[in-house]
Amino acid sequence: MMNWAGENRENYWRGGHVAEAQGLTLDLPAITSQVYNREKNKSKQIQQREGLKMLYIIGLGLGDEKDITLRGLEAVKKCQKLYIESYTSLLSFGISKDGISTLEKLYGKPLTVADREMVEEKADDMLLEAREFDVAFLVVGDPFGATTHSDLVVRAKKLEVEVKVIYNASVMNAVGVCGLQLYRYGETVSLPFFTETWRPDSFYEKIQRNRGLGLHTLCLLDIRVKEPSLESLCRGKKQYEPPSFMTIGVAIDQLLEVEQLRGESAYNEDTLCVGFARLGSENQKVVAGSMKQLRTVDFGQPLHCLTIVGKL
Repeated sequence: MMNWAGENRENYWRGGHVAEAQGLTLDLPAITSQVYNREKNKSKQIQQREGLKMLYIIGLGLGDEKDITLRGLEAVKKCQKLYIESYTSLLSFGISKDGISTLEKLYGKPLTVADREMVEEKADDMLLEAREFDVAFLVVGDPFGATTHSDLVVRAKKLEVEVKVIYNASVMNAVGVCGLQLYRYGETVSLPFFTETWRPDSFYEKIQRNRGLGLHTLCLLDIRVKEPSLESLCRGKKQYEPPSFMTIGVAIDQLLEVEQLRGESAYNEDTLCVGFARLGSENQKVVAGSMKQLRTVDFGQPLHCLTIVGKL
């Protein structure tokens, strides 16, 4: 007879009384055997899963190569192949004169740069590799800071590729450095570069809604890396424009242009904002002021982002 103690024993006797009251016979050996077999199968499944190869999606943080977590570094060291995305954020970890990145020096392994075309059109090749050996996909900031990375996880699941995500800091939480509470932020918006023929303003309603609720709005500024030129698209050739990164000054100019066209007083040039540059790095810059004031501030090198302040 099993010697159960405490709550387990009490639950067993309570179950026995219920069974007795209902005229049932409680077969303890059979129950014990079922529990044992279930736990044995669970243990076997875990052992089988541990033998599977894995796609690791690893956040690198915001500053430099030292921002990777210990868990992330351990995963990198056991992976046979390393990819690093280069299109949703700026790779600010530096390239040495011999062309070897500081990351490659730290990891002791070569890196394959994954641009937008590769991840959006050829991701299945990388996922199939993860069936044969451990693969790491390195992401500046946090893995889920971009919807493309969420899509990568979905595609991996469809191909029955095991995925492990290792998180890190991102702009979404680093903006807390200015003192505004993160829970007082509303929906985040993205500000795209305007062109002569394309000037979208869907972000306006979101900012207006946030400010109506007294909430702050984080504006993520456009990044254009390996974007095909209009001429190359017309000719069917792959020629790319130089990389460009929206500055806070350009963002404010576009915001005020849309406000002037819409005229719904969602904000104006006197609206309080906070500008951020190179968050998480040793030379990050954070400046608060009106839109009018911030548009003249030199924030220096990218990446930039902007918070439109709500009710204080």
